[in-house]
Amino acid sequence: MHDPIPTVTLPSGIQIPALGLGTWQMGETKARARDEIDSLRLGIDLGMTLIDTAEMYGEGGAELIVGKALEDRRDEVFLVSKVYPWNASRQGTIAACEASLHRLGTDRIDLYLLHWRGEHPLAETIAAFEELKAAGKIGAWGVSNFDTADMEELFSLPDGVNCAANQVLYNLSRRGIEHDLLPWCQARGVPVMAYSPIEQGRLVHHPQLIHIAKAYQATPAQVALAFLLEREGVIAIPKSANLRRVRENRDAVDLDISDEDWAVLDAAFPPPARKMALDML
Repeated sequence: MHDPIPTVTLPSGIQIPALGLGTWQMGETKARARDEIDSLRLGIDLGMTLIDTAEMYGEGGAELIVGKALEDRRDEVFLVSKVYPWNASRQGTIAACEASLHRLGTDRIDLYLLHWRGEHPLAETIAAFEELKAAGKIGAWGVSNFDTADMEELFSLPDGVNCAANQVLYNLSRRGIEHDLLPWCQARGVPVMAYSPIEQGRLVHHPQLIHIAKAYQATPAQVALAFLLEREGVIAIPKSANLRRVRENRDAVDLDISDEDWAVLDAAFPPPARKMALDML
């Protein structure tokens, strides 16, 4: 029997899985579409019922893939998408959301994020998000690639405290947010969504990670995911169009790494000793 997937609680009180499904680089080639759809459907079967996408991914192609995967399963999934910064004016955000809804084949996005900061005033984007929420087109809104100062500015604006999540680059080799951003979000109950949790696969070649994974009869990717699942209020969203890997990702939940081995990983991937600029991919 598998351990249940842990959950993270949104400010609204809604509980969502701490291990979800990413879709970056999906929807870019027709030849892979079937595998991508099948992998998302398998992930849902396995309880990874959070799907993260964006209008940027495949220029809408990933949203189309997600829409196909969810044709008869929309109500099983917590759906996240994102608006480009250059679309994030008051009217632009609403138009972008409508276009995403159309591609996704749904009447609502559960969590809608500003992909990163751009030239449009944050207050305008927030106003659009609140309007979309009032209309029932989104359940909640949040941000992505926001550092601590950005979050503080956001929270100082009208309705800014309604931000329900911050999605950032976070994995064993990119621990900068642990110095101030992660504690800031944890203190305010704002979940952190960790994108590229396996560093686009690069982490799996790290000798120390390979060594520890072998001791647990696990893969390096599973240990990298277990690292994030250990953290309070953090959601990992690995992307894979490979069914075996989707199952492997799910099995990461069952890993119980010892304190001694976490200490070894801390030595191999040191946490930050000072404030670092936010990493982005």
